[in-house]
Amino acid sequence: MYVVATAGHVDHGKSTLVHRLTGMWPDRLAEEQRRGLTIDLGFAWTTIDGREIAFVDVPGHERFVGNMLAGVGPVPAVMFVVAATEGWMPQSEEHLAALQALGVRHLLVVISKADLADPGPAVAQVRDRLPDATIVLGTETDSVRAELVTLTDRIPAPDRDADVRLWVDRSFTVRGAGTVVTGTLAAGTIRVGDDLLHDGRRVTVRGVQSLGHDRTEVAAVARVAVNLRGVDHRGIARGDTIRTPGAWRDTAEIDVALRAAGKLHERLVLHIGSTGVPVHVRPLGEAGARLRLSRPLPLRIGDIGLLRDPGEHRIAAGIEVLDVAPPALRRRGDARVRAEELATGQVRPPVCARGKDLRAMGFDATGERVGEWVVDPTWWAQRRALMTAAVQRWWDGHDIAAGMPTEELRRELQLPALDLVSALAAGTGLEVADGRIRRPGTALPERVEKAVRTLEDRLAAEPFRAPEADELTELRLGPKELAAAVRAGRLVRIADGVVLGPDVYDRAAAALADVAQPFTVAEAKRALLTTRRVAVPLLEALDARGLTRRRPDGSRDLAR
Repeated sequence: MYVVATAGHVDHGKSTLVHRLTGMWPDRLAEEQRRGLTIDLGFAWTTIDGREIAFVDVPGHERFVGNMLAGVGPVPAVMFVVAATEGWMPQSEEHLAALQALGVRHLLVVISKADLADPGPAVAQVRDRLPDATIVLGTETDSVRAELVTLTDRIPAPDRDADVRLWVDRSFTVRGAGTVVTGTLAAGTIRVGDDLLHDGRRVTVRGVQSLGHDRTEVAAVARVAVNLRGVDHRGIARGDTIRTPGAWRDTAEIDVALRAAGKLHERLVLHIGSTGVPVHVRPLGEAGARLRLSRPLPLRIGDIGLLRDPGEHRIAAGIEVLDVAPPALRRRGDARVRAEELATGQVRPPVCARGKDLRAMGFDATGERVGEWVVDPTWWAQRRALMTAAVQRWWDGHDIAAGMPTEELRRELQLPALDLVSALAAGTGLEVADGRIRRPGTALPERVEKAVRTLEDRLAAEPFRAPEADELTELRLGPKELAAAVRAGRLVRIADGVVLGPDVYDRAAAALADVAQPFTVAEAKRALLTTRRVAVPLLEALDARGLTRRRPDGSRDLAR
């Protein structure tokens, strides 16, 4: 199917021409038929030379330019009508400015009412503005049909496997069916049974129609009516979308390239797809701008729209979306650097982003894969070097700590997620455990090493006599120093403030083997030549390791 929109000044015969071509009168509202004036969008279709062509008929009055843009926005080709009786008129000019801003290249001009006036002046006016346009004199249907076939042959084939984003231009209810929305499907395929997304909620496709016929699926480009389950028709309106879940990013701030820009006010209306939303405009150089939208829209890089000043009835500029997640402009010079980037017509993808987010933004997921993330290889290598230096710097100031907190490192490296720290550390020799990153087997500082050696000498002679608090104070072994010695495997902590040698469990089991079984805590204490402060937690540790077994009466025996 091919979809063609009309354009042109009010009362130049757009609807009449569509009626002649299709046999269907596109004006559907009673008010339109009473006044003979197109107010809202009209729809009709026909088959020409084996091609199904659907027409979106738009109003030509200046009061309804917003409706006109809703119809033209998603459509790839236009039939522009200029009456010979009046020639080029104000809305002819505004409609042409809109089409040029939207980048519509597939255009057919029809000079209507050529039997009522000399078409020459109108043709000259069109040639002045559209030197390369195909012009048909008069509305004789065979000639117009032949040029429509030629026009549709020039339209590039759509991507029918693309993600779906249908801009809604009508919403209504059908008795027995429920909510129905219509729109121009520019890319992708909609199938019965599909789950799509509207305003953050899942909706299900109950049925699909195109050109008045029920279908199991409809592929782009097409006029389509979609029967939805999961939304009331009053909850979905023109300018809304139904779309592939997870494939689009709702954004309220975008950076854009400007096309054919005229005078830019701070407050304009952005028209894109079938919607129009007020925006705040911040120019970034002559070729770009940042737009802050009054409500989020599902946009991607490459989307085309226009800025309009409704107060002055003029098109201010065409826009192409370059970034749907633009960086903050906080520091001096940020705006200038961003303006220079926008002037090139493209922006670099994020150096680190989830693959699904890149897809939703419109970037190709090229780069190094790190789990669900896609990273720039150069940036990733820089982060790894910075990480090694950061850990070393942290260690120099915290030589007996358990390691640098991974959250602190994440912030310093400006990583978007904590799981990237472990991935970044892979292959560097650094260990990530218990929320910290450290160098494995790191030697103790000399001051701690000397004290631990003294303690080891004492424990070699009396393995179960844990040093008392005053002895530890004398050796300057506080909680942090003891924790470092335990991590290094030099000591074993069996209770708060109670440390022994690393082989204490095996030596205790050997000593208790010479005791009559079962034995009590007191008997174990005498066999180990230690105090109750040590014996009780030591026996509990032996129980936990399966070296001893506690009996119901509180005594123990060695596990066999």
